[in-house]
Amino acid sequence: MAIIRIKNLLVRTIIGFNPEERVNRQDVIINIEIEVDVTRAVSTDHQDEIYNYKAITKAIIAFVSESKFNLLEKLTNEVLQLVMQDERVLRAKVEIDKPHALRFSESVSVELEARR
Repeated sequence: MAIIRIKNLLVRTIIGFNPEERVNRQDVIINIEIEVDVTRAVSTDHQDEIYNYKAITKAIIAFVSESKFNLLEKLTNEVLQLVMQDERVLRAKVEIDKPHALRFSESVSVELEARR
């Protein structure tokens, strides 16, 4: 098994339910941990056997930047479901931070995990 980590992916989206949040895009920071079986990939060293983390990253960027969410929990769940669509994913954990959501705090985050 291998753990693939996508760290500090910065995407701008509409997130929140306050009036100003429904108009102005905000940064969210996405961290993803994906557990996949790499047995065939390490024995063949062939690109067809890998989990394509570049493709899932592009899909997440497109999805998040084009969507609107009221709740950070909903956004986190949607990204997790996107990652879990690939049958090779055995486990995934997604944490999304909303910087400066609270006064005197660097960020607020929600973390969700799923397993097969």
